[in-house]
Amino acid sequence: MTASKFEKERENGETAKEFDGVIADKIRFAVYLFPETMKTINSLYKGDSCSTKSEFIEKAVRFYCGYLLQNKPELVEYLAPQIGTITDGIIKGSEQRLSRALFKLAVEVGVQTHVLAAINDIDDTTLFKLRDMVTDEVRRINGIINFESALRYQRSE
Repeated sequence: MTASKFEKERENGETAKEFDGVIADKIRFAVYLFPETMKTINSLYKGDSCSTKSEFIEKAVRFYCGYLLQNKPELVEYLAPQIGTITDGIIKGSEQRLSRALFKLAVEVGVQTHVLAAINDIDDTTLFKLRDMVTDEVRRINGIINFESALRYQRSE
């Protein structure tokens, strides 16, 4: 009994862990590349988080197919994961920048608080009233603090 062409391809192929959410078989076939192209693949595939050159070539082919399909309805299947990946990267980068900025701001506020506490003699009752007033003010002005307004308020009392 001879095996069909499909069965032979399946025997020679590799089984992928996952391909677009589905367990799939890979098909093995010969690819002829110029030496310069192979040098480029060798230098880039690990930097693209690919474990093998085959994985790198697969990603490159899928990317190029998406480029060719850009004016066709099939583009949605190509772009949806790309947009998700790009958006995740942007959000993570923004999150890190905001976290660093908030940390630096907290350090500066801490320094100012200690300097003010060292040079002023404020009783606990006045401090609690001031904290409540400032909390209400920050809510009212959506966190946009204006030094001139605070100075006028402090001089008026």
